[in-house]
Amino acid sequence: MAKRKDYYGILGVDRSASAEQIKRAYRKLAKEYHPDRNPDDPSAEQKFKEVQQAYSILSDPQKRAEYDRFGDAAVGQWRTDPRGQRVYQWGSGSAIDMGDLEDLLSAFGGGGGGRASIFDQFFRARRAEPEWETAPSPEKGADEEHRLSLSFEQAVHGAVVTVPLGSKRQGRSQNLEVKIPPGVEDGQKIRVPGKGRPGRNGGPPGDFYLICSIQPHPYFTRHGADIYVDVPVSVAEAALGARIDVPTLDGHATVTLPPGTPGGSKLRLRRGGLPAQGRAERGDQYVVVNIVPPRPLTAEQRRLFEQLHDSDPSDPRSKCAWYKGSTP
Repeated sequence: MAKRKDYYGILGVDRSASAEQIKRAYRKLAKEYHPDRNPDDPSAEQKFKEVQQAYSILSDPQKRAEYDRFGDAAVGQWRTDPRGQRVYQWGSGSAIDMGDLEDLLSAFGGGGGGRASIFDQFFRARRAEPEWETAPSPEKGADEEHRLSLSFEQAVHGAVVTVPLGSKRQGRSQNLEVKIPPGVEDGQKIRVPGKGRPGRNGGPPGDFYLICSIQPHPYFTRHGADIYVDVPVSVAEAALGARIDVPTLDGHATVTLPPGTPGGSKLRLRRGGLPAQGRAERGDQYVVVNIVPPRPLTAEQRRLFEQLHDSDPSDPRSKCAWYKGSTP
C-alpha cells in the first residue's frame, strides 16, 4: 500500500498553519528546489513537483478541507486505465476501480445516508475533473534594457534623465525619470528595480537597466576617474619655465611649468578628475605637455636656435638603449 503523502510536512508547516504561512513556505521551497537553480541535482525536480502539488491542495480551502478529512485519496484524479476501466488515482500511484470505490464508501457510510450520499460527499463531483492541476509557480517578470546616450558633462556631474519604458503599462506608453549619479562610466549599467515587465502568476516584476554610452569630449580624455588634457607649449616655455592657463572640469586654472620640462611630461592636478564610484575622493587631472616648435622659423629665430645648438654639446639620445654608443 502506498504511503499517504503528508502535504503539511512537505511544506514544513503545522496543520493549523494559516493561508499566509502556507504561501510563504511554498515560495521559499519553490525557489530553493527550482530546477533552474539546481541543474546538477536530479532530486531537486522531484522535490519541486512535490512542493507544487502540496501547495495546490493546501492553498485551496475546499481541497484542504477534503484532504484534512479523507487524506490524499480525496484529492486524486480520475483516469482510464489500459483496460478501459474508470479508476481513481491518488498518492504515489495508488488506484481503485470506480465500482469498488463506491462499494467501499457505502460500507464505511453505514445506514441512513446510503452510498450515493457518501460518494457525493467524498468526491464533490471530481469525476468531471480531467486531470491534476497544480498551482502555477510565480515567475519574475523579464528585465528590460535601454541604451542611454550621455554627454561628457552629464557623466561627470550627474543628471536626471527621462527615458521611455520598453513595454506599455496599463495599455499606454510611460516614461521613467532616473537619476544618473556623477562619475558613471561608459558601458555602466544603472538598475531601476521593479520597472521591468510584469511578473506572472503573482511573481514580482523584472528590473529596468540603463546602459550608459558616454559621448567623447572635444579635448578631455578619461581613464577611470582621471582626466587627461594635452596642452601645447612653446620651446621657450619648456626650456625656461612658465605659468600657463589650462582647462579643467571646473573651469580654468593656472599651472606652473618647471624650467627644462620635456615633451610628454604630465603635470598633476590633485582631485581635478571625476567622482569615483564607491569612493569619497575625486580622481586627478593630468596636463600632458606637448612642445610645439615655431613654424616656419624666421631668420632671426634660426640664428638664435643655431647659437643654442652650438652652445649645447649634450646629446638627448645618449641614454637611449638603442643609442649607437650604448652597451647592450
